[in-house]
Amino acid sequence: MKARLVALAAVAVLNGALAYTPAGVGFLPGRVAVSRASPSIGSSVEMMRHAVRGGRLGRPADQRKALLRALTTECIRHGAITTTLTKCKEVRKTVDHMVTLAKDGSLHARRQALGYIYDKQLVHALFEGAADRYKDREGGYTRITRGDFRRGDNTQMGTIELV
Repeated sequence: MKARLVALAAVAVLNGALAYTPAGVGFLPGRVAVSRASPSIGSSVEMMRHAVRGGRLGRPADQRKALLRALTTECIRHGAITTTLTKCKEVRKTVDHMVTLAKDGSLHARRQALGYIYDKQLVHALFEGAADRYKDREGGYTRITRGDFRRGDNTQMGTIELV
């Protein structure tokens, strides 16, 4: 049995179509992936995140999107929020995009903002005031200032505010 697996592994390396893993031999079109993890631990191959924008924030995708929507909504509502520096840097992109949509002022832009920001009245207020407030500014509608380190886990805090 072991000799057969070694022979199959050699075939996999030669033609690039089969891959030997501790679980057995599988077909991988165009790629050879050899996993050296123990079968008792389980084997998983993690791909590299080339050209993936945005941080993961330690959450699954749905929770991360909901968090960014909530932080964007509150930043626009209150004008400034205090959170971790990493979250500030992530939410800056969406807040700037919402202000850019508000400056555009078209019906399509308004519907895009309504689909992202949780509060409908907040979107209408943003669209009324943003055109006058940011008419001379082409971008950079937010400012991030570094704060102290959080007591519990020593995380760098920051404040993001609308300029």
